Amino acid sequence: MLKTTLNNLYKSAVELNHQNIINLFDRNDNAILLDLGCDDGLFTQTIANKIGTKNIYGVEIVPERIKAAQKKGILVKNFNLNQNFSFPDKFFHAIHANQVIEHLIDSDNFLSEIHRILKPGGYAVISTENQSSWCNIFASIMGWQIFSLTNFSNKALSIGNPLALHRGKKVEYSSWNHVRIYSIFGLKEYFETYGFKVEKIFGAGYFPLPSIFGKIDPVHSHFITFKIRKK
Repeated sequence: MLKTTLNNLYKSAVELNHQNIINLFDRNDNAILLDLGCDDGLFTQTIANKIGTKNIYGVEIVPERIKAAQKKGILVKNFNLNQNFSFPDKFFHAIHANQVIEHLIDSDNFLSEIHRILKPGGYAVISTENQSSWCNIFASIMGWQIFSLTNFSNKALSIGNPLALHRGKKVEYSSWNHVRIYSIFGLKEYFETYGFKVEKIFGAGYFPLPSIFGKIDPVHSHFITFKIRKK
C-alpha cells in the first residue's frame, strides 16, 4: 500500500515537472532546439510544439530510442555527453536536458559545451532531482541511501533504501546510473560559474505531500528545473 502511494505521488511529480519544463520555453518559430537525452523523442516533440519550431535536434545513446526519435523527424546524434559535443559554436537558440546532468561523470564539460553551442542570449532548461528534497533528507536521517542516489550499480537497482521504487528491478543500461545529486543552491552557483544567468527555478514533488507543494517550496521539492541564459 505504501509503495503504491509513493509510486502514484512520484508519477504526479513527474507530470508536474514536465509541465514546469514546457512552461519555461519561449515561442519562437525560427528557433533551433536541441534535446540532450531525447529518449524516443516524444517529450522532445511536446517541447518543440510549445516553441513552434520544426528545427529539432537530439542526442541519445540507446539504439532503439534513437530509431524511435528519428521516426518522429528529430535529427539525432549518438555520442557520450561526457565528451565534447559534435555541434558548431553558437548554433542553438534553446537546449533541453531533463534528468541528465546527474548521470554524468564530467558535468563540467557538459555545462561548458552547452555554453559553447548556444547562441548569445540563448537559453537552456535543465531539470534534475534535488539532494535536499524532504524525502532525501528523511532517507538520510534513517541512515538509508537517499532516494536520488540508489541507482549507482550495474548489478542491482535501488541499493540501500527499502522504499526505493525500482527495488528488485534489473539494470537495463549502465548510462542510467546516477553519479551525483545537486542541491538547488549548489546547482545555481554551478550554472553561474559557467557564465549563465539563472532566470527561473521551478520545483515539483513534495513527498509525502501532493506534488504541487514543490512549486511553493522548490528548495525542498524532489525535482528542480532551471531556466538559464547565456550572457
